[in-house]
Amino acid sequence: MAKFNKAVHSSRRKSRKAHFNASSGERRVIMSAPLSKELREKHNARSIPIRKDDEVIIARGTNKGREGKITSVYRLKFVVHVERVSREKANGQSVPIGIHPSKCVITKLKLDKDREKILARLGKGRAEKKAALAEKETRMEA
Repeated sequence: MAKFNKAVHSSRRKSRKAHFNASSGERRVIMSAPLSKELREKHNARSIPIRKDDEVIIARGTNKGREGKITSVYRLKFVVHVERVSREKANGQSVPIGIHPSKCVITKLKLDKDREKILARLGKGRAEKKAALAEKETRMEA
C-alpha cells in the first residue's frame, strides 16, 4: 500500500521524535479539538486548534461530561486545563488536571478577527467540496 503523505514518516521511532520535538506552532495544530454538532454545521469545519477561553465538554476519561472554560493551554505537555477540573494534593492544595484537547468537544468558541478568518477559510474549502460532491451525484443520477 502506498503512503498517503510523503512528509510524514511511517517509522514509529521517527514519528514519535517528530511529535515530541514539535515546535510551538506545530503543537498548536496537534492540539486541535473537535467542534460540537451545532458548531460543525454553523462553521462547516470539523475541528480547530484550541485556545484559552473556549468552552468545552470533556468527552473521555474519569471527568467525562464535565464542562467548563479553558483556563490554560499547556503546549509543552500537550494538555489543556479546564475550569473546576482539579484534584486535591496531600497538603490540601488544588492542582488542575491536564486533559488532551482531542478528548474535549468545543461547545462555544472565543471568536476574534483572526479566528473568524481561519473558520471562513476552512468552511470555504469544505463547502466547495460538498458542492462538487452534490454536483457529481446529480450527474450520476441523470
